[in-house]
Amino acid sequence: MLEIESLHAGVEDKEILQGINLKINRGEIHVILGPNGSGKSTLMNVIMGHPKYKIFDGKIFFEGEDLSCLAVFERARKGLFLSFQSPEEIPGITVENMLRTARQAVTGQSVKILQFRKELQAMMSELKIDPSYSSRYMNVGFSGGEKKRNEILQLLMLNPKLALLDETDSGLDVDAVQIVSNGVAKFHNENNSCIIITHNTQILKYLKVDKVHILLNGRIVTNGGSELIDEVTQNGYSKFLSEE
Repeated sequence: MLEIESLHAGVEDKEILQGINLKINRGEIHVILGPNGSGKSTLMNVIMGHPKYKIFDGKIFFEGEDLSCLAVFERARKGLFLSFQSPEEIPGITVENMLRTARQAVTGQSVKILQFRKELQAMMSELKIDPSYSSRYMNVGFSGGEKKRNEILQLLMLNPKLALLDETDSGLDVDAVQIVSNGVAKFHNENNSCIIITHNTQILKYLKVDKVHILLNGRIVTNGGSELIDEVTQNGYSKFLSEE
């Protein structure tokens, strides 16, 4: 589904990613672990096409198509979705209107209001989101946990092919982490894939992780299975830093 070849990217003239190679098949969940400043969020933003970030060399292919020249909205239409570390507040646009408009923009099909509203309320109930929040402005006045659950609501309502989840679980208490991870589990199936960045490995207890990648100083230094999660949880990144 996604293939990254020798990717060098960064901000302005500063190279942050230094030769990333990554392949993700349909149906897989991949986890990227690494200390702050290692390039994890940069990788997510480059995949999504954030205009602040520049590709110096390398390619990103999604379902065989080179994404390099596509704008963010075009990548979204192809089936990519990015949840943010710090979701933005959008005054003047309600949660329902935002999601309905986004679905219509991504699918290119008209959305029936009553049917959409019924589906939205059902999803909000599963994520334990107060149904009245659908008529509130997007993330305005929401707590940190409410914003993160709202990100998962967007994921479920838009149903992309590839979900890029950038610390969606950060700042959440134990109950909220379980709600968020259950939402991710509900989304994931054999036809889509996920890349998850996290510092709180609690969220991974509720998900079947296929591959784990350790990212240090802009390079993937180790690939493995879920055993790497346990190793990092117990010992941190010191071993990988010494081997770099």
